[in-house]
Amino acid sequence: MWIYEKKLEYPVKIHCKDLRMAKYLLTQYGGPDGELSAAIRYLNQRYTIPTNEAKGLLTDIGTEELAHVEIICTMIYQLTKDATVEELEAAGLGSNYAIRNGALFPTDSNGVPWTASYIQAHADPITDLHEDMAAEQKARSTYEHLLKLTDDPGIKDALRFLWEREVVHYQRFGEALRIVQEYMQCKKIF
Repeated sequence: MWIYEKKLEYPVKIHCKDLRMAKYLLTQYGGPDGELSAAIRYLNQRYTIPTNEAKGLLTDIGTEELAHVEIICTMIYQLTKDATVEELEAAGLGSNYAIRNGALFPTDSNGVPWTASYIQAHADPITDLHEDMAAEQKARSTYEHLLKLTDDPGIKDALRFLWEREVVHYQRFGEALRIVQEYMQCKKIF
């Protein structure tokens, strides 16, 4: 069970429209290494993790990734707010407008819809935790690329926060891997 606090985990304060950047940010919404994929991956994998501590960690990080989805969506919304049809079309978002008007939909920056094939779950805790660590590194590098694509201080501020959380999640998954390996060694599972 979760308790939902009706505020963003980190405030997003973007004051200038930037449709180009909004399009780039879509990859962290519905792309293969984005926040939605991470949230679903971790919340799904937790059921086959053998220790309560590691299971709790997957639940905590998976829940936080849902908060990151909110941050990304808020950023995209603020960057596209009051955009004209002509501006959306010029930024390569015309097809999204034609289908959804201003509604957000999980796609990557090329318009490819999110798919469950982006997530992994093998019921092998060592494999899954290595996958999770790799996912956090891919998200970290994507945030580094996104930071290079903007000069807007509001965008940079939110992206730096998300980048920092990817680093922390990577470290926490490393801790979980150690915990699970010790548990499996004790139980002589491998």
